[in-house]
Amino acid sequence: MGELSKAKLHIAMYPWVAIGHITPFIHLANELASRGHSISILLPNKALLQLGHHSLHPDLIKFHVITIPHVHGLPAGAETASDIDITEKDPLAIAFDSTAAQVEALLLSLNPDLVFYDFADWIPALAARVGCKTVCYNVICASCMAIGIVPARRIPRDRPMTEDELVQPPEGYPSSTVVLRGQEALTLSFIAMDYGASRFDTRITAAMSSCDAIGIRTCRELEGPMCDYLSEQYKKPVILSGPVLPAAAQGRLEEKWETWLGKFAPKSVLYCAFGSQMILKKKQFEELVLGFEMTGLPFFVAVSKPHGAETMEEALPEGFLERVGERGVVHGGWVQQTQILSHPSVGCFVSHCGFGSMWESLLSDCQIVLVPRLADQILNTRLLAGDLAVAVEVARGDMGWFSKEDLCAAVRSVMDAESEVGKLVKRNHAKWKDTFAAAGFMDNYIDTFIQQLYQL
Repeated sequence: MGELSKAKLHIAMYPWVAIGHITPFIHLANELASRGHSISILLPNKALLQLGHHSLHPDLIKFHVITIPHVHGLPAGAETASDIDITEKDPLAIAFDSTAAQVEALLLSLNPDLVFYDFADWIPALAARVGCKTVCYNVICASCMAIGIVPARRIPRDRPMTEDELVQPPEGYPSSTVVLRGQEALTLSFIAMDYGASRFDTRITAAMSSCDAIGIRTCRELEGPMCDYLSEQYKKPVILSGPVLPAAAQGRLEEKWETWLGKFAPKSVLYCAFGSQMILKKKQFEELVLGFEMTGLPFFVAVSKPHGAETMEEALPEGFLERVGERGVVHGGWVQQTQILSHPSVGCFVSHCGFGSMWESLLSDCQIVLVPRLADQILNTRLLAGDLAVAVEVARGDMGWFSKEDLCAAVRSVMDAESEVGKLVKRNHAKWKDTFAAAGFMDNYIDTFIQQLYQL
């Protein structure tokens, strides 16, 4: 039976309550709805107000509001990860898990064919009572999911994990490059907090152990061996949606930024963004902006104001604004990242290498410099800077953060026209961009993904 003659699917979705998780679920819903499938997305009211406009098919994509209850330690009114500090996710996770009864009632009334979730590891038990199949759909890299297997498979629960045990990948792990090194292993504690779990490996392995299929927002060209490894470890299908990126952003870049960028030569401006949840300490922030000053190149830094600072201007090093003049912008508000990356004057993207920024950098024409902080960002970085050799990772010292000299050196290594490193990453980047931007590449992934959903 051809796909056109099959009954259309009804899919319910309940992602973890963070903007970086809900947004790609909505993007996937748009792709599914464009092919006639109906989607019911469960999310908190704040997230609906922030993200509901991303839905392109209101006739087929319906939002259902989930009430996030107040629990001890959760600030009043908090509903999403954006409402609390990145190191204080456990109360939000407890509140999230407490929505199970609401979710079950909705699923019983909606009666979907499939339920997509990521960190709600209790969904499969609910879905079994409702009578629908489940897909654990992950919006982080396959490498990060595979790292979660290591402690779950190899380390007894009656003692803490040692650094050496975390660093050593298990037998059969398909990459010697995409790994955590030394102290980086300890960032698993940070990613656990970010995803709302007291132990990252417990939650991520539980989420994938009970589902009918594991879905990943990635492609075989990028992470094929890692996806095969996951399928073998969990003994179930791993289905890939591709990167599921929306069409190019509509609308012109804000006039003041268009005017400022227009002052500079093509491919000369450095653009830096770390996402809304990466808030730096004041000393880290100072090293960042001083590093950009040292490059001698024009730069646009769009990051949150650092901890302890009332204003962005207050946080800047003494004399910084006078020294850089019109050459540099440090902005603490939201900016149109897609339009900035596509501006002819922008030649380098310095990012934290979150999964969304990773894809945006790959599909841009900019040189890529990476400053990861959390475990998934580090593994994304190793994929780009190691396996694919399309980017440069900024070196960092024993304290876990880089110096202004480290940042300056990394930027110059890709921006210097005579740099062999710069030539290499630019050449490799161009090849991968051509692959991802090829006609039909994204559509083929979605069409195959849907075929595999029918097989469930």
